[in-house]
Amino acid sequence: MDYDATDMARGYDRGRDHGPQFSELWMNVVESYVGKGRVDTILDLGCGTGRFSESLARHFSALVIGVDPSFKMVKEARRKNHDPRIRYILGRGESIPLSDDSAHLIFISMIFHHFREPRTAAAECRRVLRNGGIVFMRTGTRDSVSAYAYVEFFPESLPLLNERLPSAPLVRQTFEDAGFETVALDSITQEIAGDHAAYADKLDAGADSILASLSQREFDAGMTRLRDHATQVQPTPVREPIDVFVFR
Repeated sequence: MDYDATDMARGYDRGRDHGPQFSELWMNVVESYVGKGRVDTILDLGCGTGRFSESLARHFSALVIGVDPSFKMVKEARRKNHDPRIRYILGRGESIPLSDDSAHLIFISMIFHHFREPRTAAAECRRVLRNGGIVFMRTGTRDSVSAYAYVEFFPESLPLLNERLPSAPLVRQTFEDAGFETVALDSITQEIAGDHAAYADKLDAGADSILASLSQREFDAGMTRLRDHATQVQPTPVREPIDVFVFR
């Protein structure tokens, strides 16, 4: 998806910001694989509006370089950034604008399916990562789509998810072919909204690329189903799994 052809950057944080406990969860997961004292330079690849960049800089006391191909996303990230340890630059995973052996950690969140050439992107990660460094990836895969929270309300999203998201074996093979060792495969269940009403408000912000591909009629019908559901059930947190890959 060409994010610069949309207004997604404007509502991205509203749709994707799940609060400090969410960020703390993911920083602790990353730390469990890379440690905390050995990281001084982090590449946040596909950083978007920088929703993880600040947490990475703060948690690891590290320099964070956010790279994203979207001018609008990078502009928004720069606008709200006040941490001198973070800088944002335009660039693609297939041609990372960093020198060889320059990062201790590469953090990748929900962008594998946006790579135009996944094998080239994996090779670029190998080029810029220092020996002993870690690639930490959180991503959706087609293996998990049946558990995604919005699928039952937006049934038209299911074939799109199956078409666009990679399989877990493909992600693993892509990075192993680039010279990486697979350290871990995991699935983390995250809370993405306090209840279904709050979840509906997040989705209405238009921050999901799959839902943005639906017709207006399909999206509106799904929102109606979701909001109706929210009024008929006891308020409970909305959770969904995210696949985790760790490569060295």
